[in-house]
Amino acid sequence: QVQLVESGGGSVQAGGSLRLSCAASVLRNCMGWFRQAPGKEREAVARINIPSGSTYYADSVKGRFAISRDSARETVYLQMNSLKPEDTAMYYCAARPGPDCGGLEYRYWGQGTQVTVSS
Repeated sequence: QVQLVESGGGSVQAGGSLRLSCAASVLRNCMGWFRQAPGKEREAVARINIPSGSTYYADSVKGRFAISRDSARETVYLQMNSLKPEDTAMYYCAARPGPDCGGLEYRYWGQGTQVTVSS
């Protein structure tokens, strides 16, 4: 069992920045950030393979968001810059054993943290 606790969400104006944190009871090989806006399907925002450090980003956030990990702290971060109103969503941290980190079928999920970006 893996417990995940997200923090760092909030309300910002367009162009602003936020850093989300995901504190895990233990990191799994695949850690990801996902988001879901009202009326929309959940989508993968960024994923990281913990052993290799390889990352994936959705096209909509490339160049603006960065995922990173601090293995010593069992924490994964999502640095979000140049935020846009369309980034407004509930953001979830998720984990799975891997080695394949693709897709949405993650085993462990946090409760989510709300990000609201106003224009």
